[in-house]
Amino acid sequence: MTVTNCTGRTLRVLTFSTLYPNAANPGHGPFVEQRLRKLVEAGGVEARVMAPVPWFPFKHARFGEYARFAAAPSAEMRHGLSVAHPRYLVIPKLGMWLTPLLLALGALPTLWKWRRQGWKFDLIDAHYYYPDGVAAGLLARWFRVPLAITARGTDLNLIADQALPKRMILWAAGVAGASIGVCRALADRLVQLGANAEKVHVLRNGVDLERFVPVPQAEARARVGGPALGKRLVSVGYLIERKGQALTIAALRDLPEWHLDLVGRGPMEAKLRALAQELGVADRVRFVGAVPQEELRFHYAAADLSVLASDREGWANVLLESMACGTPVVAADIWGTPEVVQSVDAGVLFAPRTAAALGRAVATYAPVRPAANVVRRYAEGFSWDDTTRGQQAVFATLMERRFDA
Repeated sequence: MTVTNCTGRTLRVLTFSTLYPNAANPGHGPFVEQRLRKLVEAGGVEARVMAPVPWFPFKHARFGEYARFAAAPSAEMRHGLSVAHPRYLVIPKLGMWLTPLLLALGALPTLWKWRRQGWKFDLIDAHYYYPDGVAAGLLARWFRVPLAITARGTDLNLIADQALPKRMILWAAGVAGASIGVCRALADRLVQLGANAEKVHVLRNGVDLERFVPVPQAEARARVGGPALGKRLVSVGYLIERKGQALTIAALRDLPEWHLDLVGRGPMEAKLRALAQELGVADRVRFVGAVPQEELRFHYAAADLSVLASDREGWANVLLESMACGTPVVAADIWGTPEVVQSVDAGVLFAPRTAAALGRAVATYAPVRPAANVVRRYAEGFSWDDTTRGQQAVFATLMERRFDA
């Protein structure tokens, strides 16, 4: 399907999201970038990206995540796409009220510059409902263009529990011509909040089957280090409480033969290290740190099982990445995860969400886990093709409605 703006010209799409990679933080929101790239590659769409970054004055590494914000370029080309990173203020205590407006205002100078240069967008494709989707709703009103907003997880299953963001989310859903959930659970949540069900769609994330490929385990272990032999778990993700790395560490008490690699960085690292010491499993937990996307396949392939113990997920891309590398998964039975793990060829879900249940799942599933080629075949059913076709159909409908109005 080729999408146009109903005048015969290629559709110009503005992708708007703070959840987008940049040169200083290339692992931030890669799935948003991948979805857009696949859409552009399919033809009929020209896109630019507006990916605002919080303003911060210092680039020194001691400032952690904020230093990476400061180091992000103001503009860059990524995979042939023009990406702008205007700064916006984050005001303590008032952020929940003001961030959507500050995001939208921060984007305006660049958007007007593009228009003066002749690039006028036909449609806004926003990712993450709050604050990004609300900011995009303001821009859609100001520029009088159609809007699609994609919900991705905590924007609906956590932030929407608060009264003010909920009201703003529903306002944005009213402005949007289409709302997209990356899993059925999120789409249903949006409808439960009060959004118009007729405008809600499900378009799951895909997986990059060229980047995430099986690697012989011995080769992978030699590359990433750690024990060359023995049973190994891997958990990939930001080190924060809701990702559940503490549960996985605690489960090692019931899994004396297993080692664990934690791949990622985050504010919970010190507490997780202390927990491993307290539980007497520190010698079996390796903190790998942040890893470039290009290297992740080796960490997945080095493990016997990949673990995700989150308490909230929309569509967990790390599960599909692991499967694409031939490593099955053990994951908490929450939100959209059952839509990803639908077969024992992919992995197993555990409930309740406790360390004991996780330990039992690993111990029970490990002896019968499928071969890497079987797991890979399952992942191949999750290419980006269906998602791209779904996007094309949604955008075509939005443009038809605009020109029919």
